[in-house]
Amino acid sequence: MPIALATLESDAHTASVPERALSFYRCGGVSETSGHDMLTRARVARSLAHVLGYRYKGESGANAVPATGDYIVPSETLCSLNEARRLGISDVDDLFGGVVPFPFVATKLVTHGVVGAQSDAPAGWCHALGRELGNAVLPGYSAFSKDDAWQAGVRLLSHGPVRLKEAAGVGGSGQTVATTSREFADQIDAMETELLAQGLVIEANLCDVATCSVGQVRVGPWTASYAGKQRTTRSHGGEEVYGGTSLTVVNGDFDALMRLDLSPRLRLAIDQARRYHHATHQAFNGMFASRCNYDVAQGFDASGRWHSGVLEQSWRIGGCSGAEVAALGAFKADGSHVVRASTHEIYGDAVVPRGAMVLFDGVDPAAGRLVKYAQAHADVHA
Repeated sequence: MPIALATLESDAHTASVPERALSFYRCGGVSETSGHDMLTRARVARSLAHVLGYRYKGESGANAVPATGDYIVPSETLCSLNEARRLGISDVDDLFGGVVPFPFVATKLVTHGVVGAQSDAPAGWCHALGRELGNAVLPGYSAFSKDDAWQAGVRLLSHGPVRLKEAAGVGGSGQTVATTSREFADQIDAMETELLAQGLVIEANLCDVATCSVGQVRVGPWTASYAGKQRTTRSHGGEEVYGGTSLTVVNGDFDALMRLDLSPRLRLAIDQARRYHHATHQAFNGMFASRCNYDVAQGFDASGRWHSGVLEQSWRIGGCSGAEVAALGAFKADGSHVVRASTHEIYGDAVVPRGAMVLFDGVDPAAGRLVKYAQAHADVHA
């Protein structure tokens, strides 16, 4: 049965004012006020405050640093231990998101090793991590120069087409596919040296891909772990874009999640995400995260061989965080142990189910008319 979540958006005053406040912190360089992604993150932060019983203080940023003791929801992964300390964040109890010691750790670059011990790499790079991840990820490399990118491409193209992914690309942007060495060389040559120096992922390209979302949040008294599938929809321009995620969420750790009746492929995705989670946290001293999400791709290469592997991580509030907070609200409301939670993104007008939590309902300057909501069901088979 559906669990009413609309009250998570309520500003109703309680008899006593909560002692702790929650702030949505816009990280440096983030200034867009009308984009649906940023507005959705702020709305989820507001709902999280209600679930935790914290007072929502609204938004803060570089010019208005949150007060000492505030619970912080950063808009992005915090890429500096010093910045975390400046914000009063010392462990997972202080934020919804993550803290990493170097900027590259927050990107898809950390998923793969470089082609050789002498390859270019940024300060702090962990050469052992690529070996530790092994078959938890797809065949691929990270490269920071044209020569290293070419070597990576030559190795991978012998097994089929490759996908090139810019480090800063989000939601499929900044990606191309090369099927021959000539196509690959042309694509590399077209890139500016500065862009290559920021990092490039070269990875086996898959077809008929299903993307699993696996993750864990540690918030207040709860540790919630989940797994599920992403789905796509059509934008106003006809492009295939992210349309939401459906998750099975357990009030417990990854072991509790694995005890559920799940499909073999989903169980493999969980195992790979868990290995990725532990390997990255071991590789970089000082990092910690209370919100961990991993995208796992499952599909076929050019020869028809099936693959499964983690594409990238998200140690910040993200696309399925509405579902995460909805699940936490369900755990709080009726003591549920397992729920089905989902997010939905609809381009155009939409009827939002009764009790769902509206995350965005308006016209985005770039995306157009868009409705986004999250909901939770106590019946995981509904």
